Amino acid sequence: MNPKETITPAKSALMLSIAALVLTVYVWFFLHAESQISIAILSVAAILVVILSRRFGVTLQVEQSAARRPGLSRWLAVGCGLALIAAFYNSHFVLLMLCGVLLYSTACLGLTVQFGYSGVANFAGAAFFGIGSYATAVLATHTAVPHVLVILISGVSAAVIGSLLILPVLRTRGHYAALVTIAFGILFKTFIEVNDVLGGPQGLQVPGLNLFGFSLNDGFSLFGLEISFYVPYALLSLAMFAGVYALVNALERSWVGLSMDVVRTDETAASTFGLNIVRWKVIAFTMGNFFAGIAGGLYGMIIAFVAPNNFTFGDSLLMLSIVILGGLGNIAGLIPAAMIVLILPEKLQFIQEYRFLLYAALVIVILLFRPQGLLPRKTRIFFARKGS
Repeated sequence: MNPKETITPAKSALMLSIAALVLTVYVWFFLHAESQISIAILSVAAILVVILSRRFGVTLQVEQSAARRPGLSRWLAVGCGLALIAAFYNSHFVLLMLCGVLLYSTACLGLTVQFGYSGVANFAGAAFFGIGSYATAVLATHTAVPHVLVILISGVSAAVIGSLLILPVLRTRGHYAALVTIAFGILFKTFIEVNDVLGGPQGLQVPGLNLFGFSLNDGFSLFGLEISFYVPYALLSLAMFAGVYALVNALERSWVGLSMDVVRTDETAASTFGLNIVRWKVIAFTMGNFFAGIAGGLYGMIIAFVAPNNFTFGDSLLMLSIVILGGLGNIAGLIPAAMIVLILPEKLQFIQEYRFLLYAALVIVILLFRPQGLLPRKTRIFFARKGS
């Protein structure tokens, strides 16, 4: 294909539909594969296809089509998610992995707002994810608050605690600000380990989600088929990710996103143009922690148990790996990056013990050879009015 060839709307829709179908089928085969040899073959095949598609301009054509039809791209992505959930309607483990990918990606949307949009360092993503999980465990167990509100309150809890942490972060710069968040993550894990009210090192059980009188932990059948109780959770996880994605995407395209981008790029220039640097950093940090909190709240209900070892500094690095692998500031790359980071080690059992080494190697390779991540970040173009 000629990369310079004009892409018509009809051709864009066709290319996006074919790409979505191919990706859905490939992911189905990958999730369905059980032998280590077949998984390795599928992984190598994916790498070869990516290299060849870039070599012959297919990837560029698809990227241009997605830029031309962003709405269709998002609907096709949602359709792919629904198709995979339907395909694995009775597979508990696969559905649980899909929930993990979607909810970790939701938390990473928050990190993207912090890191990619406003330049605020946060190496404690797992801690805010954990705050949401523990808040959900306590509220759902000891109060009669509807569970939908419990998840929202969990997000608010993470945001409020984060608003306290932002004070020392703003008083430091560079790697010192990162160290503040690292220290907070370690303190959070230590606090819940020694706090008997929160279960100590043994953790807490989390009640299942009750939605409008329907308990999602109860299995059900449909047209004579036994449906996994993880299906409603997977649908909720997809809805949560899609909602937060739409919000962050709208934020990026708005004057709010532009202001954050200016603050990240050059604080001196931002101050010159009258932007309140502290305000925008606080907004970004608070918003990002809220997203991590609601994702953590739903995640706690899905796994039905939370413990300090679920929210370590290593888990924060895992989230950062997803953000960097997907492309810093690029929300479209989070899902494929999360699938690589979360699902690949689960499938290739022999690398389980070396997964953090794998994450480090992936980050190094991406930073050296493709710093924009798996997918290129869309460039903002703002048109000034005449005379402005």
